Amino acid sequence: MQITQTKEEALVREYTVTMTAEEIDQKINEKLEELGKTVKMPGFRPGKVPMNLLKSKYGKSVMGEVLEAAVNDSTLKAINENSLRPAMRPKIEVKTFDEKEGLEYNMSIELLPEIKLADLSGIALEKLESKPEKKDVTEALERIAKSNKASEKIEEARAAKMGDIVLVDFDGTVNGEPFPGMKGEDFELELGSKSFVDTFEDQLVGAKAGDDKTIKVTFPKDYGHEKLQGVEAVFEVKVKELRAPVVPAIDDEFAKKLGFDDLAKVEEAVEKQIQAEYDQIARMNVKRHLLDALDAAHEFDVPVGMIDAEFDGIWQQVKGGHAHSDDPNHVHGPDCAAEHGTEEERAEYRDIAVRRVKLGLVLAEIGRENKVEVTNQELQQAVIAEAQRYPGKEQQVFEYYQKNPQALEAVRAPIYEDKVVDFILGKVNLNTKQVGIDVLTKAAEEEPETKAKSSGGKKTAKKK
Repeated sequence: MQITQTKEEALVREYTVTMTAEEIDQKINEKLEELGKTVKMPGFRPGKVPMNLLKSKYGKSVMGEVLEAAVNDSTLKAINENSLRPAMRPKIEVKTFDEKEGLEYNMSIELLPEIKLADLSGIALEKLESKPEKKDVTEALERIAKSNKASEKIEEARAAKMGDIVLVDFDGTVNGEPFPGMKGEDFELELGSKSFVDTFEDQLVGAKAGDDKTIKVTFPKDYGHEKLQGVEAVFEVKVKELRAPVVPAIDDEFAKKLGFDDLAKVEEAVEKQIQAEYDQIARMNVKRHLLDALDAAHEFDVPVGMIDAEFDGIWQQVKGGHAHSDDPNHVHGPDCAAEHGTEEERAEYRDIAVRRVKLGLVLAEIGRENKVEVTNQELQQAVIAEAQRYPGKEQQVFEYYQKNPQALEAVRAPIYEDKVVDFILGKVNLNTKQVGIDVLTKAAEEEPETKAKSSGGKKTAKKK
């Protein structure tokens, strides 16, 4: 095997690789000899099959494995002998191949750039933080109480109004035929809650206990059940009772119903939950400013192949957003913006791709130099947390990640990024400032500099 360098640029190395027919034949023989130790053929014991018979039967199939191994070996040899750091999988282009003449192919390797890391201590950031106020805890408790409200019978003989709860039996049909899931008994329906489709609840306003009502509705065109999309249905409804919603008092008794010892424990838990939400907003905000600072502090060439791959991923999402046009006359032809977009759109999204790749490389380099790693325990905990999202299917989730290294990497990557960000935040000049939640939220919602527009209106593309 001969490897000859044909091109050397800042981030690209190209090589021509040649293998003679004799070298290929030798590799095939080695592979066949290994295969012959176990293969069975009539009249021969394993390991005793003549080479000419092995080559006649298995030579063609082994050829593909030999060529693939040759490509892999030459790639590793070029990388190791030249101390290269590939950015992506090398591109291979076969120029000529003939069993009698041999193999010649070109190999192009795009490299990771040399990154001169900035002095992290020279980066100054302000971290806005916020603490829950008493009113925040009170409002949260009131929302919890409303979500746990009970109901009591209305003794007054009056008509139902919005906000009332009606106890009903109902039986629905489509074209006169019953449909699964459209029948219920002793169902408590709060009028105005939008729990039922179309004008179902509106048509019960004015009903009294003991009334029988025939209600006609039309299911939405985007309804979850395909067979009911845009379909008219008729419900026969028996109004059995009117009830009034009762929001429980926020006291120790209420706390015990929630599983706490007393109200003070509930307030403590709620405050911690709110604080966790505020801390998450604060972290997202300071992380965005940190990434802006890292972007400004580093300048280097970014591998084009990585940019292209990132842009393609972003653009697929953009096309998905364009694809659901509500215009019935919209035609997705070859010149459709959903496929190609305007030059301005593509340029703006490509800028986002460049930023993401650049910052990813900077974070990876900082992590590499400072030996930041994701432990097996951290990875296992993340997989367990993911599995818990699918009750009853935990084992399937575990097996999926065991069999799919790329999926496992998708779990590891954000953990690694967070650890690197935490490391950097521990090195920069960080000034903490206490502000109200409105100030913190407003700061977090400020539009990033890199934006993009879609045909459906302005669309802000999130930075990394």
